[in-house]
Amino acid sequence: MSKKFIMFLLLISILLLSSCSLGDGRMMITDDSDKRADARMEQILKTIKNKDKDALKAMFSKQALKEANEFDGGMEYLFGFFQGNVVSWKQDRFTAETTSDYGKKSVMLVSWYTVTTDKDKYMFFVIDYDKDTINPDNAGLYTLRAIKAEDEKTQFTYWQAMKIAGIYRPTAK
Repeated sequence: MSKKFIMFLLLISILLLSSCSLGDGRMMITDDSDKRADARMEQILKTIKNKDKDALKAMFSKQALKEANEFDGGMEYLFGFFQGNVVSWKQDRFTAETTSDYGKKSVMLVSWYTVTTDKDKYMFFVIDYDKDTINPDNAGLYTLRAIKAEDEKTQFTYWQAMKIAGIYRPTAK
C-alpha cells in the first residue's frame, strides 16, 4: 500500500472517530431536532404570555419536578420577571445529544434563544429531553433559564453548569 493511501485511511478514521464518542453510546445528531426545540420554545412563550402555571408545569419532566427547588416559586418569578409582548425571537445556539442503550434512546436538546418584547430583551436557555425511553421520567423540560440580555455575561456560563432542574431564579443580592 502506498503512503498516501494509508494517510488517507488514517485521516478518515480520525474524522469518523472524532465525530461521535462510540465508547459511551453518545453521539451528536443531525435531524430536525432544532425545529423541535423551536416548537418547545413557542410553547414556553405561550405559557408565559398566558401565565398558565398548569401548562408550564406539565412541560417539565417528572425527574426535573422531583429535583427542582421551589418549582412553584420559580414559576411565579418567571411570570413576574418576563415583561411585554413578544415582538421577535430567534435561536442563537443549539446542540443535541442522543444516548442509546440496548435499543432504548434518550435525546437531549440544548438551546439558547434571544427574545425581544415591546418592553425588554431577554435570553433563554432550555434543556429539553425530547425523547427518553432509557428513563421515561426524564422526558420533558429539565432546565428553563430566562435572563435579561444585558446580564448574559454574569448569568450565563457553560451549558453543563446551567443544567439545573426547574426554573432559574437568581439568588437575592
